[in-house]
Amino acid sequence: MTTPGSLETEQKYDVDTATPLPALLEIPGVDRVAEPVEAQLEAVYFDTETLALAARGITLRRRTGGTDHGWHLKIPVGPDQRQELQAPLGQPATVPEELLHHVLAYTRGEAIRPIARLTTQRTTHRLYGSGGEHLADFVDDHVHAEALEPPRPGMDWREWEIELVHGTGTLFAVAAETLTGAGASRSQHGSKLARALGDSFPSGQAAPAGKAQKDGPAADVVTSYVGGQINELLSLYPGVRLEEPDAVHQMRSATRRIRSALATYRGLFNKAAVTRIEDELRWLARLLGVPRDAEVMRERLRQHIHELPAEDMPGSVLESIEHELGTVYDSGYKAALQALATDRYYRLLDDLEDFRDHPPATSLASRSARKVTAKLVDNAVKRLRRAQKAAANSGKGDARDAALHQVRKDAKRLRHAAESVTGIHGKRAVKLAAAAQQLQKILGDHQDSVVARALLLRLGADPSLPSAAALAFNALRTVEERIAADAEANYRKARKKARGIRL
Repeated sequence: MTTPGSLETEQKYDVDTATPLPALLEIPGVDRVAEPVEAQLEAVYFDTETLALAARGITLRRRTGGTDHGWHLKIPVGPDQRQELQAPLGQPATVPEELLHHVLAYTRGEAIRPIARLTTQRTTHRLYGSGGEHLADFVDDHVHAEALEPPRPGMDWREWEIELVHGTGTLFAVAAETLTGAGASRSQHGSKLARALGDSFPSGQAAPAGKAQKDGPAADVVTSYVGGQINELLSLYPGVRLEEPDAVHQMRSATRRIRSALATYRGLFNKAAVTRIEDELRWLARLLGVPRDAEVMRERLRQHIHELPAEDMPGSVLESIEHELGTVYDSGYKAALQALATDRYYRLLDDLEDFRDHPPATSLASRSARKVTAKLVDNAVKRLRRAQKAAANSGKGDARDAALHQVRKDAKRLRHAAESVTGIHGKRAVKLAAAAQQLQKILGDHQDSVVARALLLRLGADPSLPSAAALAFNALRTVEERIAADAEANYRKARKKARGIRL
């Protein structure tokens, strides 16, 4: 059983073996230091042959000794911060399934094996504030490391570590003077594993995409936004595999956001590279959409059935809907899981990370972010306006439904485009994103009604149905028709309200 993730916030210091301990009570805010606690720890670290985890700053180890023995998985989430998950010791060479789910999107088909063994003599000093609160742990580690893959001579070193418990980040700043004054220096290695592997440790670890600046290059807006969505894809992978609520929906939303960004800023990048990624994202979104749409539709129709008089709803109606949509969901979810374990999906992740780190930029991408993005996002506004005009002239029936669906898709693209530049254009971008989201939401309800009516018509047309069941399906269609009419009325109001909004 995986222990729920905790956020580990720490800083490491290099120190000579003979250096005396610092005067921990001199750290501002520290009122008491508890008696030291000693432990002998042995940890075996695991990774792929190409060190795919290490290249992303991730560590996976099995540790014995101490109070938190077991499997530990640590994933970076920010400066000096890592998300930590734990699992019981289990078998020495078998990564627990519950942790394996979290790394498959990073290892991408490569086998995991032991790469290093570290033995640590640890002394922990708990630091407390004036109110008795446990601020942090100061750790004094004497380490012996052996690299296993590739093999290299063993090495020894000493390091100090400050790990926050209930203290804040300001403790790092005030502790730094005391620790450096005692002879320590901030560690040049991100982890013990990095030091153990030395030159074999991947040097090309991709840093998270930085925040785009108004006067910086326009390409930074896209790579920053896409980088955030890549992180979403990776973090949601375990939840999708474990069928956690909303995980499939959130992963599909991340793929759509990336597609929207690539479509909006297409002129900033090599067309062939962008088109290839878009095609693969469309493939992934389509697969994720099958179980997600079935899930949404099932909840929608369940609600309608419960709102209508029970005497008008034979049990066979709900059973028919549950069977139909349950079958679609199960087969769609299975197909999505299979796709997420294929080389095709892993190559898509590789391509996205390569786009983020080495964008195939054109000359336009180097121009001012503020000017370039304003023009391109406003082009998305114009695209939406054209779709709205086409919908207004589309007549009725299927043609109008299709036209309104296009408006919804263009509103969604605009929303994502506006979201990508809130840091550049501020309140105007926020207002534009909100207006587009409102249109998207209203027309999403309309489109769901279109799909629901088609499904109800098909299920209700079964000649073997009792007359009461056929009438019930007609009643549900009537509900959906009313919802569609209300959605169109709400859309017209929202369209008027949003008229004229642009960057």
